[in-house]
Amino acid sequence: MPVNGDDRHSGARRTQASRSAATRAALLDAGRRLFAEHGYAGAGREEIVELAGVTRGALQHHFGRKQELFLAVVEELEAELGGRIMEAATQAAGDPMEELVLGCRAFLDAATDVAFRRIVLLDAPAVLGWQAWRELDARFGLGLVTMALDAAMEAGQVERQPVDPLAHMLLAALNEGAMLVAQADDQAAARAEVGAAVDNFLGNLRNARTQPPL
Repeated sequence: MPVNGDDRHSGARRTQASRSAATRAALLDAGRRLFAEHGYAGAGREEIVELAGVTRGALQHHFGRKQELFLAVVEELEAELGGRIMEAATQAAGDPMEELVLGCRAFLDAATDVAFRRIVLLDAPAVLGWQAWRELDARFGLGLVTMALDAAMEAGQVERQPVDPLAHMLLAALNEGAMLVAQADDQAAARAEVGAAVDNFLGNLRNARTQPPL
């Protein structure tokens, strides 16, 4: 059966799009590996394109600057963490407060992951700027925390109150805890201590019903 011109052009576009997607994925994978191993400053553009098996022009076309590639890697890691948090929470399906606890533990566990620790927790605040890093973290994490707290309030496990400030405070506490773990010489001990503190905080939140505000 003969192929008309529109079909040929459509096939060419799909092939080009596939090649472009593969090139972008290769750059992301290479950037992720080198940023994790050597940090942002130690990962050179030449090393990135060599590991990805592409040209410098491909890096320029897809990301412009190394910082833009770094941002894309951070976003990828944040999205993956969100998936792990959701997966951990499903182990306690039907118990919103326990889902929140398991999600918080999964967040802290990420601080011991080599790539997440180096890229998101240690390098990103300096490379992207503190405000941009906070906004990025809120984009990926604040919604999850807010939904979890709201569900616990709906279930009567947490006293009904304005959820937005509580979600911001919990997310900030988790970030500080993750930073402590990431920067610790003994990460296992720090993870246990921070985890116990977060569990205690959530336990008090679960029991808070009529205490007056500070």
